Amino acid sequence: MSDFVIRDAQVEDAERLVEIYSHYVSNTAVSFEYEVPSVSEFRERIRKIKNKYPYIVCLKDGKITGYVYAGAYSSREAYAWTVTTSIYLDKECRRQGIGSLLYRELEKRLRDMGIVNLLAGVAYIETEDEYLTNDSLKFHLKEGYTEVAHMKGVGKKFDRWYDLLWLQKKIL
Repeated sequence: MSDFVIRDAQVEDAERLVEIYSHYVSNTAVSFEYEVPSVSEFRERIRKIKNKYPYIVCLKDGKITGYVYAGAYSSREAYAWTVTTSIYLDKECRRQGIGSLLYRELEKRLRDMGIVNLLAGVAYIETEDEYLTNDSLKFHLKEGYTEVAHMKGVGKKFDRWYDLLWLQKKIL
């Protein structure tokens, strides 16, 4: 893993992050967005998230291969120790340990902030199809998340209904 560099995301990274994310929006049910956000929209997302939470990228040979960030679960005060997490990797860079590397760094930073609970929303389908495998679920389970909620048929994309699993990890 020594050839990977982890650093804070910058608004200047938005173009590359959109490039990575666009695959998931346009070709999969991993993201429930229908339209790829513009680079300017992504810059604003990065700015907003970085005001309070970590937004991290991984580079190999100077090129961003993936990114991870945390966001507020709820604006209510009692949830201040709980965040949602999101992670996306370049489709050509999966299964190289990048996701685990990014999550380890995110968890370290969140723990330092006093965050206790991580929640991840993962699209799910019982029988995998051309738009969704259950790789994200398998990855999160491997990373120590457990399923805490299963909402059936709540996301419709590509004219099909998909479930949403909520997964949780405690990082006390």
